[in-house]
Parts: sequence; structure tokens; C-alpha cells
Amino acid sequence: MAGINAAALAVFAADKRNARSRKRRFRERHLLALAALGGSPGAIAAQRLLRHKTKKEPFRTWLGLIVFVQLVAVCGWVAYRLM
Repeated sequence: MAGINAAALAVFAADKRNARSRKRRFRERHLLALAALGGSPGAIAAQRLLRHKTKKEPFRTWLGLIVFVQLVAVCGWVAYRLM
């Protein structure tokens, strides 16, 4: 799990660096895919630490939805395990 979060943080950082130097950027769907594959904590951390894609819509909404779905899934799994 740490690997995908480190990868998400690194890709967000590279995208921010590329944005500043006007180089080729990562597609938003690839950034969201990293979050959906388990890297949402790394993506959120990158957003906060780097101030990257914090106001961009609909990216922000999609990332929030991914985090919400993952939280519901984890809570459901924990509830199932406690039964």
C-alpha cells in the first residue's frame, strides 16, 4: 500500500513540476487512476503539500468520490469482519 501512495505522490509532484516549467503534463485520468488503485492517501497528501489541483473541477470532485467509495468499502469490510 505504501508503494502506490508513494507513486501517487511522486506523479503528482512530477505533474506540478511539469506545469511550472510548461512541459508535458500527466493526464488527469491517470492521476485519478492512481488514486483509485489505492493511492488516494498519497494523492490527497500531494494536493495539500504541493497545493496542486486543489481548485481544479471536476478533478477535485472525482478524487473526493474515489476517497468516499474507498472509505465506504473499508468500513464495510471492517463491519463484515467484526460480525
